[in-house]
Amino acid sequence: MKKALNNLYYFLPVQLLLLHFRRNQLLLSFWLIIVLTITGHFAAHFGASALLLAPEYLGRINFTAMFLFGSALAVFFMTWHITTFIIHTKRLPYMGATRHAFSVYCLNNSLVPVVFLIFYSVASIRFQIVNEHNTVLWILKLQMGFYLGITFVISVSFLYFFRVSRDFFKSTLTMIARPYVWRRFIPRDNLDYEPDVLPVRSFVSSNLKIEKCEDYAPYHPRVMNTIMSRHHRNVIFAAFFSYVGLFVIGQFMDYPFFRIPAGAGFVLLFSIFMGFVGAFKYFMKSWEALGWLSFAILLSLAVSNKILDLRSVAYGIDYKNKNSYRPYDYDTLRALFTPEKYYADKAIAEARLDAWEAGLPSGDTAPLVVVSTSGGGLRSTYWTFNVLQYLDSLSGGALYKHTVLMTGASGGMIGSTYWRALHEAANKGLVNNVYERKYSDNAGKDLLNAVIFSLATVDLISPINKISFEGNTYHRDRGYAFEHELVTNTEGLLSKTIGYYTEAESKGKTPQLIISPTIINDGRRLIISTQPVTFLTQPEYSLKSEHPPIDAVDFQAFLQGRHPEELKLTSALRMNATFPFVLPEVKLPAKPFINVMDAGLRDNFGMELANRYLFAMRDWVARHQRKIIVIEIRDSREFDVILPAPESGLGNMLVDPLFVIQNDWEAIQSYKHSFMKEYSPYFLQHKVDYVTISYVPKETTKFAALNFHLTTNEKQDIYQSLFNRENQAQFNHLQSKLK
Repeated sequence: MKKALNNLYYFLPVQLLLLHFRRNQLLLSFWLIIVLTITGHFAAHFGASALLLAPEYLGRINFTAMFLFGSALAVFFMTWHITTFIIHTKRLPYMGATRHAFSVYCLNNSLVPVVFLIFYSVASIRFQIVNEHNTVLWILKLQMGFYLGITFVISVSFLYFFRVSRDFFKSTLTMIARPYVWRRFIPRDNLDYEPDVLPVRSFVSSNLKIEKCEDYAPYHPRVMNTIMSRHHRNVIFAAFFSYVGLFVIGQFMDYPFFRIPAGAGFVLLFSIFMGFVGAFKYFMKSWEALGWLSFAILLSLAVSNKILDLRSVAYGIDYKNKNSYRPYDYDTLRALFTPEKYYADKAIAEARLDAWEAGLPSGDTAPLVVVSTSGGGLRSTYWTFNVLQYLDSLSGGALYKHTVLMTGASGGMIGSTYWRALHEAANKGLVNNVYERKYSDNAGKDLLNAVIFSLATVDLISPINKISFEGNTYHRDRGYAFEHELVTNTEGLLSKTIGYYTEAESKGKTPQLIISPTIINDGRRLIISTQPVTFLTQPEYSLKSEHPPIDAVDFQAFLQGRHPEELKLTSALRMNATFPFVLPEVKLPAKPFINVMDAGLRDNFGMELANRYLFAMRDWVARHQRKIIVIEIRDSREFDVILPAPESGLGNMLVDPLFVIQNDWEAIQSYKHSFMKEYSPYFLQHKVDYVTISYVPKETTKFAALNFHLTTNEKQDIYQSLFNRENQAQFNHLQSKLK
């Protein structure tokens, strides 16, 4: 037993594995991130695991999607082999005497890839059974596509990269990829000398037999240098090929045929990063730590000096002539949002309610309805749309006719906006039946795939990618990809500008939409509406104050002259749903730039803005003697917003105090809104009725993921929540009120 263990320890695959853990922690981190993503311990809120376990191509999980993902993963495997071969060749002197040295190295270095493939197949099959409800036959077909993709790329790699000796690209790259040329610019010292040859006794040969190392004579330095030069050229070529491939398909991101699965793009991007890290380690040697520090400093300087700007833009807005940007400061806001403007805009809002009431049938005394929706990614989009569609169907269309205002955060606003767009299209004869199930399916279609695909192929690879709209030129990034996919999913109904709805809203023919992302410069709310809304920018009690606390900005008033009415509706919705890292923050033209992110930072449920609107309209309510219903559509229950805290350990004790506000922010807002709702009946003469409809999962601890992707199982769980006993009681109550 001791001899067997001894032989195993000195077996090349085992020694290579130990070497990677000793020397290649940074390269192993790429594997770790992919594994943690699959297990749901990394980027779980973004739904990243689904991109890897069930990749989509042309909107479907199919054979082609798995083939493309397998191909991308094979590129990642080959990059791993080539990179580590370059770094560690001098530790393997007997390799130079073997035939097909690199092939032999790949066989012995495949322990990590093989273990990963076993792990991935088990995880993927389980995910597709549990979350996608696929049949066994279909899953086997998907796995066949996956392994066929891997086999294809690996076969091409060995037939082309390592068997063909000369071609134009290789000859060109050889001239610029010779190590000794670049090493002239990097200091060398005694620390660069690494004498630790791997103590290996046996290895797997090219004919898949175990052979002993002593049977091979040590390599000649000249032979080994030749092999090094060739394979260094190959890794440069592989990285170059991956870069060009991602760059090319990024130019065609608007065409679904060219849009490879996001998981595949993500893995290809990791391949480029791994090749870069390997080259960096090889060239820098003992200067590696200083090299990474210098790289980080240069990157930071590029961002701080706006050479590299990671922010996005709002499509439709005029960003030209930076010298004429309006200053964003308190004095400017105070001059714009005056008491006179406050009362004038309030009168316009009351006139709009008059027009809405005049358009109702004679004798209609049903309540005025305000809808507020919560954030929560695609689960909130899907949940909000299904609630509105279901309730409107129960009321015979009365819900839409009596809704005067819709506001909220993130995904919830996307769902309610799509619901409004359907009815507006139906009024023009463009939609026959707004209650068709296909519209509910549209609301639940994936948005994450396009975002991650763009991140891999455009944001980090092709910063020069641009698009023109209404005479303006903008950068294309994952924000644009999100909007393009949203328009496609909704069959073009959200392709309008916000100004398209101005007339219909002002005449009360369609609900007013107030989108309210957060200005992260100072925490103010940015209020985007087709109607003037200065009366929502500050509390009424402070109008006579010399320095009123202006806590919001009227988008149209502030950006007057920058064509604010031409803002694309999808851009407004994106700003309202800019979850950190998933979507880029948006900059608006001002001095300094106004940086905008998710509405949930300020109000994740829309209740604060809804109550301010009702307070401003209290005189109109008193005059017209009409009751009010506020429908709050939430992706979590009001009394059940905090999951049980884990048992405190040392890590929790150190970290929890730092993130307590971040982790409990939704709960803090929810409790504050409950407090606000207690007072509103008094200023509305007890004419208001709050109705809360909440997504309640079948298993109370297993909510649908908070991201822009839903599995089949999650969609079913969300839809079934409509028939939850608590929600059905609220639906019956609303139905009786709207008659």
